[in-house]
Amino acid sequence: MLSELEKKILHSLNQDGRKSFRQVAKEVGTSSTAIYNNVKKLEKAGVIKGYIPIIDPKVLGYNITAIIKLRVKHDIETGLLEKLAKLEQVRSMYSITGDWDQVLICTFKELKDLEEFLFNNLALPEIQRIVSHIVLKAAKEEKRTLI
Repeated sequence: MLSELEKKILHSLNQDGRKSFRQVAKEVGTSSTAIYNNVKKLEKAGVIKGYIPIIDPKVLGYNITAIIKLRVKHDIETGLLEKLAKLEQVRSMYSITGDWDQVLICTFKELKDLEEFLFNNLALPEIQRIVSHIVLKAAKEEKRTLI
């Protein structure tokens, strides 16, 4: 369970992970030493997993986002999820309830890259059925975690 101070620190860093401890301390009303100690504790506990910039994939040419649903053969025990997680195009992967077993969120530069991904990477005996959807417009893509 997080303390109120830890929640305030996380909220502040969630807005801008590059803030100095002094800035965070001023925002939450404590000393920079307290911020430093709490942040180190949160890092050690795995609450804070890292600090990364949020990069617009379109700037790097990744103009296509695809949502890919998979129905998996459950009688075949393999490292399917581990295999899929290693594919660089897979940005997120979820095990879900309902008619489908997995949802992959993937990015591609061109349609041909999506097609190659579907036919080369997902043509596996463990996968029974695939449905892909191309995102036309993202109404919201929030990268920050709720606190």
